[in-house]
Amino acid sequence: MPTNRQVIEGAYQAFAKGDVPYIMNMLAPDVVWLEAENFIYADRNPYIGPQAVLEGVFMRLAADFEGFTVTPEEIVADGDTVIGRGRYRGTCRATGKAVDSQFAHVFHFRDGKIVRFLQYTDTAQFRAAVA
Repeated sequence: MPTNRQVIEGAYQAFAKGDVPYIMNMLAPDVVWLEAENFIYADRNPYIGPQAVLEGVFMRLAADFEGFTVTPEEIVADGDTVIGRGRYRGTCRATGKAVDSQFAHVFHFRDGKIVRFLQYTDTAQFRAAVA
């Protein structure tokens, strides 16, 4: 069984390849997903369950941004908590404005599945990109 750190490393790799089923499979059925306060997709916080995350975050992100990447620069694991830190990059389709923003992701695990996610990022940069 992979460690929690390995699950998150795999998740970032899967996101880079567009492997959404891998990401959905690592979420617990009752996952609580919180986008950063004031983020462009925080309007539906909290997202409960994988389907809500898929529709409310990932599908909107794919529709709104071209070439969106999530590049981890550091992953720190301690028991059932894993933190990923890195950069988001992409271009808003509607405005042509680019984002290049730092992020921190906090993942909480139970029985090898993500049960809680918290995002921290430069929300002002994203709001400016979509305006």
